[in-house]
Amino acid sequence: MPKTILLQLDSDAHPSSFDSIVAIDAGVDQLLTFANVEPISVVSTVHGAMFTRGSEDLKRTAIFVGGSDVGAAEKILKSVRGAFFGPVRVSVMLDANGCNTTAAAAVVSAARHVELSGATALVLGGTGPVGRRVARMLASEGAQVRLSSRSLERAKSACDEIASQIENSRLVPLGVNSASTTCEAVAGCQIVIACGAAGVELASTEQLREAGSLKVAIDLNAVPPAGLGGISVMDKAKLVEGSASGAIGYGAIGVGGLKMKTHRAAIQSLFTSNDRVLDADEILQIAKSI
Repeated sequence: MPKTILLQLDSDAHPSSFDSIVAIDAGVDQLLTFANVEPISVVSTVHGAMFTRGSEDLKRTAIFVGGSDVGAAEKILKSVRGAFFGPVRVSVMLDANGCNTTAAAAVVSAARHVELSGATALVLGGTGPVGRRVARMLASEGAQVRLSSRSLERAKSACDEIASQIENSRLVPLGVNSASTTCEAVAGCQIVIACGAAGVELASTEQLREAGSLKVAIDLNAVPPAGLGGISVMDKAKLVEGSASGAIGYGAIGVGGLKMKTHRAAIQSLFTSNDRVLDADEILQIAKSI
């Protein structure tokens, strides 16, 4: 039987060692890594993956689009898909900078404690690549999503983008740039997920403790100081000390176990057919199945 082959397309100067190791641990027989990948030059590489095997064996070749620049990866994914010829294609997955697997792990972790449909969720730092995906996934599960940014205009733009993709989504853009606006944003929320830049506190210990409706708080920042005050990077379904509502918290490593399982499972699923495209929605479904 032909070996499974994964092409790792990375926009960075050096392909991600993290993504390479996960692919190997997922059982890929042969990993081919490509650096400095640009959308304009990817077509010949994709055709090389498509035209070297017959139709029965195409499912044993797949493509992973990674790198630290999620925007660049999205353009590469578009070029990859544009290179396909009808049924002559291979499966492809996008998880640049862990954006999809991290977001999916956070949303599934929250859903273990709160029924997402009908819940109110706050996504702090919601205009970044992970924040947008967290908000999209929560909206697709029926939550009302408050998407925050320091800039209200950026928050509105992100909400408009998600609303155009998710039918009947309920999204509220918020400009959060002070202690008072943070308190207003948190009030009435059952879920708070922080997706901001590393080393920036987005909500304080006191603000979380005083949130009377809060059930689960998730901080996806692994670099001190914490994005959510009082939540440690290792916390996993740990009671938020002093919480008025008995909320539990997760840190980045606390959701990391599910993120890693999701990443490996997604890689493995690429080789079940030759026509899978794994982006935010598809990877969320994989996380939910774990």
